Amino acid sequence: MERKLKMRVLIAKPGLGGHDRNAKKIAQGLKDEGFEVVFTGLRQTPSQIVDAIVAQEVDAAGLSLVHEGQVDLVAQVIALLKSQGITDVVLFGGGSLREEDIPALLEAGLEAVFPDGASIADVADFLRRRCALTGTY
Repeated sequence: MERKLKMRVLIAKPGLGGHDRNAKKIAQGLKDEGFEVVFTGLRQTPSQIVDAIVAQEVDAAGLSLVHEGQVDLVAQVIALLKSQGITDVVLFGGGSLREEDIPALLEAGLEAVFPDGASIADVADFLRRRCALTGTY
């Protein structure tokens, strides 16, 4: 199996939220950790996010979330990925979330959720461990 030099990670901001400071912070932090990062920008639809995942051939995708109301958007991204037969992309999320919002996001299909206060190192360590398990990194 050929190993990639750098893990490719997409950071997307689904929904109508107008702030991307934290998403940009995560994107830059992961770059600093040695990841290759694609940032989609603000107000991405689930279809746009999935199209970017496919086009960019990423190993993982992180969704910048602001509340539990975005569970539907997460579920839509996952359903679109599955409908295209894509099951090997590691999906995670994070953002300004309440602790009680996290279980619903995990149930929707995210593998990990990093609320405000989580460190870039925590996210990077998760990605390295998770993708090492699948042999993609």
